[in-house]
Amino acid sequence: MPPGTILSGKWNGRSYRVEKLLGIGSNGQVYLVGSGRSTYALKIGNETAELQAEANVLASLDRRERGRPPFLLDVDDAAVGGREASFYVMQYVPGVPVRSYLRQHGEQWFGVIGYRLLKRLAELHAAGWAFGDLKNDNILVGSYGRVALVDFGGMTAMGRGVRQFTEIYDRGYWAAGTRTADPGYDWFAFAVLWIHVLDGKRLMNLTRTLLPQNRHPRELLALVRTNAALKPMEPWIERALEGRFRDTDEARELWRAQLQAAQGVKGGEAARVPGWMKGLFALSALLCASAAAFWLLK
Repeated sequence: MPPGTILSGKWNGRSYRVEKLLGIGSNGQVYLVGSGRSTYALKIGNETAELQAEANVLASLDRRERGRPPFLLDVDDAAVGGREASFYVMQYVPGVPVRSYLRQHGEQWFGVIGYRLLKRLAELHAAGWAFGDLKNDNILVGSYGRVALVDFGGMTAMGRGVRQFTEIYDRGYWAAGTRTADPGYDWFAFAVLWIHVLDGKRLMNLTRTLLPQNRHPRELLALVRTNAALKPMEPWIERALEGRFRDTDEARELWRAQLQAAQGVKGGEAARVPGWMKGLFALSALLCASAAAFWLLK
């Protein structure tokens, strides 16, 4: 839809002015829209059942997490180009994908972003959902490393087949497990995320040259062991690839503990610890010092 298009809801009567296209998903397009003085993200598509399922997920999260602004603001139909299409409206979260953020602000944000992302995943898992299609493009990072998940098309109730996934992040692709939604599915994708973000060229080359029968998590760990930024997190990444956490809260705390363990390396090696670790230690100190700092992780 071109900028300036007006969408008028058939049932709820609210109108939205299209500002620009934000992205294209597997079952619809996401636009930045305006209504009055506010801006929102609006997802529209012809697959009514799939969009309704996504809206139901967001509504479920809103009911569970009443202490924060709602995800879902409106659900309706509108006439577009002579056809009726379904849409839903969400809060607009300004930000850029993880890789872009690290390029702009430096790898020192790696540890902080990972910690905050695990916190968000822990909340989803506690509510009974796996995110499913966790990848660089579906994670936006805003000011001061604040993290938001976007495109909920892959959100799947625990125990069901994952609805949407991206091959290189998928544990089934790497012969590491099933495509059944569980916390471990997201842990695996979380581990691959950092390999993709920090060593993407070698990862993509590996996927192009590796025969399907040779795909295995050990190939991913080989990349980790030979990457200066990832190497300190090898024990944690190995556990994530194998699904060996009690729950996502434990994964988050062990993420921080692994950073602290790496910082404790003796002698001259300590000086070579990546700068992002020191940033997370400073954040941890703030967490202990004040409750206000804790809420920066929201």
